[in-house]
Amino acid sequence: MGLLVMILGLILFLGVHTLTTQRELRARFVVSMGEGGYKIGYALASIAGLALIVWGFADYRAAGMWDVWSPPTAFKHITVALMLPAVILVVASYIRGRIYATLKHPMLAGVKLWAAAHLLANGDIGSIILFGSFLGWAVFDRISLKHRPDAGAPPIPVGGPGNDLIAIAVGIVAYLALAFAFHPVVIGVPVVGA
Repeated sequence: MGLLVMILGLILFLGVHTLTTQRELRARFVVSMGEGGYKIGYALASIAGLALIVWGFADYRAAGMWDVWSPPTAFKHITVALMLPAVILVVASYIRGRIYATLKHPMLAGVKLWAAAHLLANGDIGSIILFGSFLGWAVFDRISLKHRPDAGAPPIPVGGPGNDLIAIAVGIVAYLALAFAFHPVVIGVPVVGA
């Protein structure tokens, strides 16, 4: 049951996020709901999807995961190492500097790195579906960005190397918080010694 709930959550969460790539359909929603209504609906659907993903995956894990393959221990260490740049890239999408200007879409790069890293470390079907879905979405979204007639969001000023240093510092703090507080407490899997 947990896998089905998680898949439903993925469809809802990633479906809403894919809506932004469909510019004409998105525009029709904005016209019919208003900008504020669209944003509220988008946020509520995203939150509901994320809640279903978390609940479904937790239920799946509690019922016993179905292994497809057993990743070598080295892959888990590679995942831990890859997560630092993944988190920094996500932060750099908000604290814009040269990292942002160079990559153009560091959030998507960070999501791809996060998902690929977790696919290395997890060989069960639930993880493959979860992280594979996010990886597929991020690849699709990045490709669709090349074909969109507009940027999709209002421009945010891009700073210089100082913003990169701030993004790296905040990314390191966020990485440590995720690795040593969030992951073992919320996910139930310690990062170190796992």
